[in-house]
Amino acid sequence: MKGIEARYYNKLENNKVHCVLCPHNCHIANGGRGICGARRNIDGVLYAESYGQISSIALDPIEKKPLYHFYPGSYILSAGSFGCNFRCSFCQNYSISMGTPNTIFIPPEKLVYKAHELKKSDNIGLAYTYNEPLISYEYVFDCCRLAKAKNLKNVLVTNGYIQEEPLREILPFIDAMNIDLKSFNNDFYTKICGGNVDYVKDTILIAARSGCHVEITTLVIPGLNDTEEEMEELSSWLADVSPDIPLHLTRFFPRYKLTDRDLTPVETLERLARIAGKRLKHVHLGNV
Repeated sequence: MKGIEARYYNKLENNKVHCVLCPHNCHIANGGRGICGARRNIDGVLYAESYGQISSIALDPIEKKPLYHFYPGSYILSAGSFGCNFRCSFCQNYSISMGTPNTIFIPPEKLVYKAHELKKSDNIGLAYTYNEPLISYEYVFDCCRLAKAKNLKNVLVTNGYIQEEPLREILPFIDAMNIDLKSFNNDFYTKICGGNVDYVKDTILIAARSGCHVEITTLVIPGLNDTEEEMEELSSWLADVSPDIPLHLTRFFPRYKLTDRDLTPVETLERLARIAGKRLKHVHLGNV
């Protein structure tokens, strides 16, 4: 598996490369891969190995993304690959995000053709989801341009961990995004996810101000991000961006490496929803 030459990287001495797609800014030695596991340095050239490598594909209700305020009642063809630039200990799709799943190669033209054919089944377009789609930037970008030409909608379900320049380049082709705001505490991002919340907040701001439809998901984990104080801060900041942005508070179930926590009490979600609802017009509960 070699894929195609990646975008957003710089060549360095001794066949090293510097990937500038996401905020990790990986410096990758010859033969190595970035944190995402999907971008590999081969003889001083960075390759997007996950290009067209599809591990999961399904026609899903749009509400499953979750998007509750974007063409409700419709369906969207959802596709995912492998890899992720986070290392969340609670990952719900760890077998494809952290593992090496079986994949099939589907070129952009074929995926868009399939999505167009499914319009008769109320399909509105393509959702790039299941694993982190933006680490497959080149493939998603190519699909988005073809889909837009066919008058299909493009949806990203993403952790929002991307640099500003590639984000702004792809945004004109994106109709809707569901962005994970996993916590409003950067210690959570550092220790649990291996990232920085400020970059995610920047993505939300840029996407919302671009006119893209944005909805936010927060997985509420007992003892980690479930305090009323944190929800006050998160919902207040989000309302400053726009009180019209929907917030999905979803219930945690023990997964992957985080199996020592109980599932989230529904009462906790309801309490936090009441707090968020003081500032936000649309707060939804998930996995209940």
